[in-house]
Amino acid sequence: MREVAAPSGETPGDQLVTEERAGALWTWRTPVRGLGPATVFDLDGVLSDGSARHHHLQGPNPDWESFLAGVGEDPVIEEVASLLALLDPSLAVVLLTGRPARVRDVTLEWLLRNQLRWDLLVMRRDGDYRPASHFKQDAARALRNEGFEVKLCFEDDKRTVEILRQAGLPTMYVHSGYYD
Repeated sequence: MREVAAPSGETPGDQLVTEERAGALWTWRTPVRGLGPATVFDLDGVLSDGSARHHHLQGPNPDWESFLAGVGEDPVIEEVASLLALLDPSLAVVLLTGRPARVRDVTLEWLLRNQLRWDLLVMRRDGDYRPASHFKQDAARALRNEGFEVKLCFEDDKRTVEILRQAGLPTMYVHSGYYD
């Protein structure tokens, strides 16, 4: 584990603990909360409205670099932000995203700017080009192995929803329009 200062603008004294676990980058808010009951949220299309940049992924040659370049400018999906605020404080909030680690800092700044509740951010390592559904399946397994009891997941990719459900994780489909 390595402690790193939170992105600029974070409350003084706040720290983040980042480590590589199970082939992913895990960033914990400190103090690191105990394991146990948790809910898992996807970012893009569930908490973050990336519809303005989604056109970069259309067609036979998706432009992932342009798509990722705008992650810090997305509006928050207010209804999901409200849901986060309503959750029981004893429930850990895990953000599980297919975003690569290279956009970690801008993602953390976006979370701070929007004052969103979260305890653990799980991102894929740079260079991991597996389908997001496979990455998230492995990450969900790792969460369970670490001691999280996943009560509910929120996801906008129907393929990932099905894979998580097959793994025994109750998952709510959120229609983002990204996969129409």
